[in-house]
Amino acid sequence: MMPLTFANKITICRIVLVPFFIATVLYYSPEKEYLRYLALGIFLFAVISDVVDGYIARTRHQKTKAGAVLDPLADKILLMSAFICLSIIGVSLENIRLPMWLVVAVISRDAILLLGTLIMHLLHIDFPVDPTRWGKATTFFQIVCVLGILLQWSFSQVFWYVTLGVTLVSGIDYIRKGIKILNLHSSVNIKL
Repeated sequence: MMPLTFANKITICRIVLVPFFIATVLYYSPEKEYLRYLALGIFLFAVISDVVDGYIARTRHQKTKAGAVLDPLADKILLMSAFICLSIIGVSLENIRLPMWLVVAVISRDAILLLGTLIMHLLHIDFPVDPTRWGKATTFFQIVCVLGILLQWSFSQVFWYVTLGVTLVSGIDYIRKGIKILNLHSSVNIKL
């Protein structure tokens, strides 16, 4: 059995932090303002550690199949948890919550991606797990949305529409690429 790399340990740490992030957001109230700062700290630590583990994996040749699965999974768990919690509980002075239409778009896209991955796995199709430019842009803007709420940016609502746009475009892009891989795989099997 191959031991966990340092990059994989950082990724697992990010996953372990998610329940603590959720608790700080759900127990937040104006009387417990420190919880907003704690949630912000946990979220920023998770985002920065995502960058660090990716850098370590690339520069120290620690890329693994486990890391290729765990890293995007850690991102999805953190961001989906943040979107759900911040749509339920507003943590700003104006009590701004993430709108449900944005939460539904983000979760639907990720559910479709996970379903597509499961289908590929069940059909024994090997496919790249590398994120696309649209996927990276989506993650970036989703992070900005969460930070906007936690930092109480009065203009954070502007990012909701940008995030919706890149989320939809990246979802369509991943679906298109998935269908292309499925079609290529089925035409290879037909020829055999």
